Amino acid sequence: MSTQRTRLASIARIALPIALLAAIVAGGATTLRSSTTGPSYEDLALLTNVLHLVRQNYVKEVDEHQLVEGALKGMLDTLDPHTSYLSKDLYKEVQRDTKGEFEGLGIEITKGDGDKAEGFVSVVSPIDGTPAALAGIRAKDQIVAVCPDGTEKTCKSTQDMNLLEAVKMMRGPRGTKILIQVLRDGWNQPKPFVIKRASIRVSSVTLHMLDKDIPYVRLSQFQERTAPDLEEALAKAHETAGGNFRGLVLDLRDNPGGLLDQAVKVGDVWIDDGMIVFSEGRNGGNRMEWHAKKEGTEPDYPMIVLVNGGSASASEIVSGALQDHKRALVIGTQTFGKGSVQTIIPLEDGSGLRLTTALYYLPSGRSIQEVRVQPDVVVEPYSDAELTAAKQTKDQQRHAMGEEDLAGHFGNKDKKAAAPAPTPAQAPDPATESDSPDGGGTSESKEARFVKQLDSDRQLQRAVELLKSWTVFSKLHHDGTAQARE
Repeated sequence: MSTQRTRLASIARIALPIALLAAIVAGGATTLRSSTTGPSYEDLALLTNVLHLVRQNYVKEVDEHQLVEGALKGMLDTLDPHTSYLSKDLYKEVQRDTKGEFEGLGIEITKGDGDKAEGFVSVVSPIDGTPAALAGIRAKDQIVAVCPDGTEKTCKSTQDMNLLEAVKMMRGPRGTKILIQVLRDGWNQPKPFVIKRASIRVSSVTLHMLDKDIPYVRLSQFQERTAPDLEEALAKAHETAGGNFRGLVLDLRDNPGGLLDQAVKVGDVWIDDGMIVFSEGRNGGNRMEWHAKKEGTEPDYPMIVLVNGGSASASEIVSGALQDHKRALVIGTQTFGKGSVQTIIPLEDGSGLRLTTALYYLPSGRSIQEVRVQPDVVVEPYSDAELTAAKQTKDQQRHAMGEEDLAGHFGNKDKKAAAPAPTPAQAPDPATESDSPDGGGTSESKEARFVKQLDSDRQLQRAVELLKSWTVFSKLHHDGTAQARE
């Protein structure tokens, strides 16, 4: 059920979405206006009066800054679920996430089905080549305590920590030591790992060759370097293939989104002309369009895009645009259905405001807000037997959590007119030296993990089958044409 776990983790991330971060702001492509009318003096006086009463009469002394932050959060909670106040720490984390660079150990962590779940912090996977991987940290390890300065005096249990707190404790200047207590299946008690932090660069692009001329490209999110990293990966794949591809698989499953400008550049890699996406603000104003250009477009080979309920925002722009331009076949299950644009606005004290400023639309004019991108071929990730074991039905699986399940989301007036999903197809989911007790054991390589998961990845198997069939039928067609001319 690893795919299900990944999907839940992705959806948890969407609750505080990276989404379509400040691509608009970064590109200087929009102007945000302040209202000239503003709230009435009576409303402001009410807020000030309540703050004064709490400060003077509450049973304990209060932190006024916390009260103000709470008021800001409460105000923004009355809007859509993707508008939020970002504290200084959270604003810094959002910036790091989009850059794909940080200083720490090099591990992806989770906690149950969300960042506030009870229990210890668990390792999803170590990042290849990072200090955590070289120290012997493995997937499914539980980090029961973190000692940020490398000594037991500063140890703190992760049981009551949220993910943000755990990340803050594990990150730190490169070269500094951290001690983590790790519990692993088969161990009777936790063991200490002392690891040196290092500079970690996380690429959002992963390349594997399914065959000599069939590359598999996975995009985990849309960061600042996603487009250039994708171009490098494709150049390497062309070199391996010795020319053009028989087909390509682009995996956007469980990709929660990211920077809008990177989504446009990724779509532009395979679309040679026409619109990729457009957005409209309040009352249809501030319309902005992004178009493809012919320069640098990949050859016209067969292409399949994999999506699921964890594919959101920028992922839906790319998959939807490729689908509208009939450039790729979209396979998997319906996407998340998030069609709103968030702009990150820095505030004077170092905090930030994530504000929904527009809705985006695909080239055909359709909005996927609440509707989701529907795959051309529906392929469920699990067999009937696996669903029975998980006590799920296909209907439950197909109706994965999406935008319409979030409180306060924007509705879509065209939702009823959206095309129904196709009939399901039948087809088979942060450190260098270490004083660890394992003596710095090696972790499983990314390539080995990928090969191992192939046997259980029904959606990817189906994509490869279709690409190979595509080639066979195309060859038959050309051979038949040649014979007719003779």
